[in-house]
Amino acid sequence: MAAALVTDELYARLLANGARSAAGEDIDPRPVVKLFTPDAGATWLLTEADPEDPDRLFGLCDLGVGEPELGYVSLAEIRSVRGRLRLSVERDLHFKAEHPLSWYARRARQSGRIVTD
Repeated sequence: MAAALVTDELYARLLANGARSAAGEDIDPRPVVKLFTPDAGATWLLTEADPEDPDRLFGLCDLGVGEPELGYVSLAEIRSVRGRLRLSVERDLHFKAEHPLSWYARRARQSGRIVTD
C-alpha cells in the first residue's frame, strides 16, 4: 500500500506551525515534510499549513528549473502534479529535517536547487 502524501500526524504539525505564524510569532521551524516528483526535479520542503485555508501550505518550493523559492502552495495542486512518466508526487519517507527552513533556503539559493544532505 502506498504511503499517504501527508499523514494526519504530519498535517497536525503543519497546522500547529501555521497557527503560530497566524498568531504573529516569528518562527523558523524545521521542515515537517519533504515531497518530490520521482520522475522530475520538483521538491517541496513544507513547514506549515494555513489554519484559515488548510489546503494552503508554506515552505521551500523547487520546481526543478533552478529557482527554488519560499512561498505558498496548494496541497491539492501538488497532488495533481505528474512528472515525465506520469508518476505522482511522493513523500520522502526517510527525510528528517536537521535544520530550520532558513538553512535549507540559503543552501538552495547557493546551489539552485533544494539540497537536504
